[in-house]
Amino acid sequence: MRKRNIGQAELEVLRYIQDHHPITVRRAADHFAQARGHVRTTTLNVMGRLVRKGYLTRRKSDGVYQYAPRLPKGEQLRGLVGEFVERALGGSLSPFVAYLANDAELNNDDLAALKRLVDQLEAKAAEGKS
Repeated sequence: MRKRNIGQAELEVLRYIQDHHPITVRRAADHFAQARGHVRTTTLNVMGRLVRKGYLTRRKSDGVYQYAPRLPKGEQLRGLVGEFVERALGGSLSPFVAYLANDAELNNDDLAALKRLVDQLEAKAAEGKS
């Protein structure tokens, strides 16, 4: 799948669709009309861009197009994070780690998840040395 930069409006629509798929333009447009004051064509255009960029699929069912994420949510988010690290951080995780250490407001669940991740990374590195 070919990925391209994703804008803030596209990310917001993608996240909504990830949590409410399969979904019609009408249902998504109704949500964004209430939440953001967007007109239907704005939502339709954003969803079309997400299809062209490869983030969403579109198929006709009973005469109505249904949209869904191309990949599972976790996989898609990992891909977006990877793209962000490459594009914005030049491939270096150091600025992100510095952000976590100095600026992020982490709760106990966040810290526990980070500790598990570090344990997994250390185990993976140890396997590579064997």
